[in-house]
Order: sequence, then C-alpha cells, then structure tokens
Amino acid sequence: MKATIVTIGDEILIGQIVDTNSGYIAKALDKIGVQTTEMLSISDDKQHILKTFSAFQNKVDLVIITGGLGPTKDDITKHTFCEYFEDTFVRNQEVEDHIVALFTKLNFNPTQINKDQALLPSKAQVLKNNYGTASGMWMQKGTTVFVSMPGVPYEMKGIVNEQLIPKIVAEFKRPYIIHKTILTYGQGESLVAERIEYWENNLPEFIKLAYLPSPGRVRLRLTARGENKEVLEKAIQENVQSLTKIIGDIIVGFDEDETIEVIIGRLLCQQGKTIATAESCTGGKIAQMLTSAAGASDYFRGSVVSYATDTKISVLGVSAKTIEKYTVVSAAVASEMALGIQKLMKTDYAIATTGNAGPTKGDADAEVGTVFIALATPTAVFVEEFNFGQPREKVIDRTANKALEILQAAILKNAFN
Repeated sequence: MKATIVTIGDEILIGQIVDTNSGYIAKALDKIGVQTTEMLSISDDKQHILKTFSAFQNKVDLVIITGGLGPTKDDITKHTFCEYFEDTFVRNQEVEDHIVALFTKLNFNPTQINKDQALLPSKAQVLKNNYGTASGMWMQKGTTVFVSMPGVPYEMKGIVNEQLIPKIVAEFKRPYIIHKTILTYGQGESLVAERIEYWENNLPEFIKLAYLPSPGRVRLRLTARGENKEVLEKAIQENVQSLTKIIGDIIVGFDEDETIEVIIGRLLCQQGKTIATAESCTGGKIAQMLTSAAGASDYFRGSVVSYATDTKISVLGVSAKTIEKYTVVSAAVASEMALGIQKLMKTDYAIATTGNAGPTKGDADAEVGTVFIALATPTAVFVEEFNFGQPREKVIDRTANKALEILQAAILKNAFN
C-alpha cells in the first residue's frame, strides 16, 4: 500500500516555516504497513493543487494533504478539494457545535467566519479535530483516497492518531513492516560497512539495510516486509544476533528512539550516579543532549559553559599558571575543568571540553579542530586529544558525541568493577 504526502503553503516554500508534518505522518503510516513513496510541498494556488491531485489519482492508494484549511480567504484547500470532487458544501451541525464549544471554553464568541468552518463537502467523511476548528476530510476518487487535514502540527497529530490511522487500519489490508534499529558509536559509515559487508550481502531478500549516519554515530536500520509477521520477526532477530557478534564492540542500543543520552541516563540511574559538564568549545551542547532525555533531573546536576578564560579560573578553579604554561586548549586545562565541575556540583562523573572549533585559530595556539575531552570518574580523571577538522559545526557535533561515547564506556566499565 502506497501513499503520497502533500503539504500546502507558501510559507513552507519560502523557508518561513519548516515542514515537520510530513515526517510525522510518514512515520505513523510506516508503523501500520503503509509505504510513503513521495513527499512534496506546493503553493497555495488552486490550479497547482488541482494538478497535484490529478497527478496522483489512481497512482497511489492514499494522498494525504496538510495545510490551507483555516477560516481566512487565503486558505483555499477546502474549496479546491470540493471542486476536485465536483461537490457542494453542506453545514455539518456536529462540527459547528464543536466550534462553538471551543470558543465558549475560551470565553469568546465565534464569528460567522469561524462557524463556516463547519461547511464541508457533502461527500466527505469527516475526521474529527478535537483540538481546533478545521475538520479533516476523507474522500475517494477512482482507486485513491484523498485525506485533507489542517497544517497546525498539534491538530494534525490529533487527527492522525485518533481518526486517520484507525480508519486506515479498518478499511485497508496491509502488509507487515517491521523495523529494527541498531545504534553504533565511534566508527564512521564506511568502516562499519566494511566490517559488515559479508553479513549484509547475505541478508534475506525481504530484509533491507539502511545506513543513517550522523557525526560520531551510525544507525543501522533493518526493514522487513511481508505477509507473515512471525517469519519477519524471527528473521530480524536472527540477523541482529549475528550482527552483534561482528560489531558488538560499537553497538550501544537497539531502538529507534533510544539514543546514547537515553542509554547513559538509564545506566546512571541504575548505578545511582550523577553527572555534570564543563564546556568551552561545545557551548553547552553536551548538557543539552543529556537533558533531552526524560527524567534527566535524577542524575544531571548542572553545567558551566566556561567560554571565557576568566570563567574557567573564577568558576571552575582552573589555575592561571596552568593556562599560562599550557594554553586554554590543552589536556591540563581540560583535566582541571573536569575536576572543578565535579567538585562544584558534587557529582560522580564530570565531562569537560576545551578546543578550537574555528573557523580561525584566534588566540589559541592549537590548530582548528583540536579538542581535548576530559572525563572525571569517582576515582580518576582521563583526557583524550582529537582533531575533528572543519567546519565549526562538525567539530562541535563530533566533540559532543565523542564525549558521550567516552562517558558511556566509563560507566559500563565501572558497572563491572
């Protein structure tokens, strides 16, 4: 079963907002065995919208549209939708009552324009919007179902989860699609591919492998498609087990949403340990990653972004003599930063970063891309030097990821001591 996702709105095409709806819808469809074959964004133009609808009719099973359902004159999707299906508007009393109730709850009286959001194509099956005034619409032409939903993300998500997905499941026979994600850290895409080449070449035809690289990490996503769920699950499990024997040294997780920061958080909670960070060149990115995990307050104590040299001295207690002798981009300074934040926050572990992210050398003697990462543990402090090259964003991302990789390895080592 195949779907196309269309976002409507000039604000997307001029870069004023970023389309996050398509990714959310595609992920929801994938979970129920619907394959998204194309995503596109188009302008708020009637002829353009009609042409797009016509292009996909009878080519895919589903065309899902978001955007252009507001009450103002520039929102033309509903009118164009009605024209494409050669339909007329009728007032849906249930929808109008819902609109009035929403406004009443906010102590406002709806205008006639607001109430006219209840005017919907007579042939449309309404997908109730519990969070706004623009209803979703489900209509079929030929062999294709067209679904129109509002572009406001939280309204769209509500309709997708509460109305659209249950309706698709009820009305369409779909194959099973099973994913398994293997999260690896510390080696690049090409090296990982080289290590698993023989394994990859011997995957069953119904299992596909995708490499999803980002700085410092590579996700390997296995996707199995077929009619027998048990066969797919068994094949995925067997191939993950054989893969673990090959690259188990760099595997840190097996879930799409289980990032290394989530894994670190779980390990710290299990051991009853805490962490703090002192960051210079990474500017707080490591702290942001660690606190992105739910429940981070149980183990994350705080951070100091000691970008200025005097902050390293006055807040973290780094020795001015150490800086004078070794410069701020040095193993000695990174070590003192880690010990300083560990003492300041009274934590078991502490990460510190100092480096030259570029684009120029500035006051530092170190080459652009040079970074020192220090980790203070309950018993010692360790420092490693890296050169992550350029550009600046790459240096920051790779430093943050490498720091978490080092931290996770230390926590795991401590668990077995």
